[in-house]
Amino acid sequence: MTTRLFRAAVIAFVVVSAMRIAASAQSNPVASTPESIAAGKKTYAKCASCHGTNGEGGPGNDLIPAAPSLVDDQWDHGSTDGEIFNNIKNGVAPDFNMVPFKDQLKDEEIWNLVNYLRSIAKKK
Repeated sequence: MTTRLFRAAVIAFVVVSAMRIAASAQSNPVASTPESIAAGKKTYAKCASCHGTNGEGGPGNDLIPAAPSLVDDQWDHGSTDGEIFNNIKNGVAPDFNMVPFKDQLKDEEIWNLVNYLRSIAKKK
């Protein structure tokens, strides 16, 4: 039984790793136009309750940890367009403090959101 569990864990790890690699390599198919950024800003309203109205992070509470800033240069779960898309679409495991939005947003809406996040990022 332990061998089966170990094999299942290894397979799960490989699958998740392959998904992360594929996501990081994925490029944004939606051009970063003023229209896309405006659409992304509208979609961001769903994110503002956790990440703050300006994307600078949320306070959290006793049950939910603070949501990270989306405008700084620290991205703990990947900073490529593909990784950001994947995090929005599928959430961030294992605790899913970042819930998946795959049932609430279409892919194009997520890509627009990625373009919006890029537009509000602080420049160094």
